[in-house]
This record gives sequence, C-alpha cells and structure tokens, in this order.
Amino acid sequence: MVDDHSFFLFAGSSHLQLAQEIATGLGKKLGKVSISTFPDSEIGIEVLENVRGRDVFVLQTIAQRPNHYLMELLILVDALKRASAGSITAVIPYFGYARQDRKDQKDKGHVPITAKLVANLLQTAGVGRVISMDLHAQQIQGFFDIPVDHLFARPLQAEALKSLGLDDYVIVAPDLGSIKLARAFAGQVGGEFAIVDKRRVDAEHVEDQALIGSVDGKRVLLLDDMVSTGETFKAASTVCLHFGAKEVVAAATHGLLVEGALKGSAIQKLWVTNTIPLSDQWSGEKMIESISVAPLFSQAIQTIVSAGSISSLQK
Repeated sequence: MVDDHSFFLFAGSSHLQLAQEIATGLGKKLGKVSISTFPDSEIGIEVLENVRGRDVFVLQTIAQRPNHYLMELLILVDALKRASAGSITAVIPYFGYARQDRKDQKDKGHVPITAKLVANLLQTAGVGRVISMDLHAQQIQGFFDIPVDHLFARPLQAEALKSLGLDDYVIVAPDLGSIKLARAFAGQVGGEFAIVDKRRVDAEHVEDQALIGSVDGKRVLLLDDMVSTGETFKAASTVCLHFGAKEVVAAATHGLLVEGALKGSAIQKLWVTNTIPLSDQWSGEKMIESISVAPLFSQAIQTIVSAGSISSLQK
C-alpha cells in the first residue's frame, strides 16, 4: 500500500473493473473524472480532482472499441496536462493497433505503421511514460521517445495453470511469431516445447503446414499473446491432433475474442487474462477462464511511485 495522497489513478471507460482491482491493490480510490458523450458522439471529459504537480496514472485498454477508447485516452491525458499534472503515465494493458507494427514486403500498396502513429499521438497528448503488457511486437517500445515498461503475464499464467500439472504438457507455439513467448513459458514451467509452422492466408484465415517437435500421445498447451478470431489456435489444434495429441488446451494474454471465435475448434479450455474485459457473449462460457493481471499492474505502479526498479517485474 502507498500513500493515498502521493499520486492519482484515473481510468477511462474501457475497463473500470480492472482499474478498480488495481486501485484496491494499491489501497487507493480511483480519481474522480466525468466522461460524457455529446449528441454527435464527441467525447467530453472533466477532471474532478486537483492534480496540480501530482503524479498521475491513467488506465485505458485499447480494445473492443479501439478508436473510441484511444480518443478518450488522448482527451483525458490532455485534460490532465492542462490541469498541470506533474507527470502522466498511461497504463495500457492491451496496446491497440500493435499488430500494425511494420511494413511487410508482401503487403499490397502503401500501408501505415499504425502502432508508431499511436505512440506519436500518446506523446503529443502529454504522456510521459507507458506501462503495457505482452506487446505484440517488442519493437513497439522503440517507437516511443519516453520510458516504456513492458510487463509479462507469463508468471501469473504459470501460477494459475499449475493445476494442470504442466509437466505432462507440451507447450506449443501456434505460429512462428509466438516462438519466443512459448519457449520462455516452457522454460519457466519445465515443459517440453514444439512449434506449428503457420502460413497466414488473409486477415481472418490461416493455413498450417508442419509441426516441429513431438506431441504424439501427449497433452498440448497452445500459447500466444492474443486470441481474436481464434483461427490460429483452431488450425494449430487440428495439426496437433493430427500428429497424435490426446488433448489440446490454450492460453493467451489478450482475449479479444470476436463473435464466432473458436467456433468448431477442438480446444477444450482457454485461459485469458483480464487485460480486456470479456464481452457478454463470453461471460458465462465455461470453457473460458480469466486470470487477473491487477496484482502485477499494482506492483508496477507502486514501484514507479517509490522510484524502485521495475526490471524485476519484466521477467
């Protein structure tokens, strides 16, 4: 617990439940702010606290309504800057537009690097520091000219999944992009490791070609940083079963889970964290279980406020 008067924690409207959990972990109340919408859908914000010279943290996850929540975050940061906040840290559990992090030679025509654009917008608005979790690409940290604290959900996931008896599982990267994440997780839990070689056909469909490693007669845990349509997990689970796996479960940090995700999948259980709130269609789904990342974000904020080293939380 930290001094209740040493800083403020505000939240946008994207994930109030997580914000409240983090505040509780810090022994604080959320800062008061009025967020409204004009008849023409413009966002109006009024900060209802005296933040002059104070350190301020603002939580907003840029998912589900990414355009709206990104704009809301920028306006809230601007309001805090104009209220003379001493420093402003954006706490972004899920960094929206992270998948648009580079120009690929295979892309047709001219495409943006939207993750870099978001970084520019945040800095221009007045953000002086960013805390995020499991960025889709590590290079996004380099898009900023301010400190970026990159947290990993892996320790919380490993702790929560111990009930599976992970020594009996093969940890499988469902595509080449998730190799580093899955290998690190396998090393942490002492499990075996394998890779599915995936080729993406388009934004919604993937095609799998090969399996590197062995899953024959074993249980499989697919691991990725996010699950949206679920096509990557679905295709990878099919490959694992084809090569003799007897059971397939999955875990992802960010549960975007659009409508129809994982439909027809052989996956028996999916663990996600609460970096993104589960929509109503998934709230009662028994195959999906949520792991709270609030304790890790509370520790990160407390460490920053006390001028400690946050590197111990970045493993």
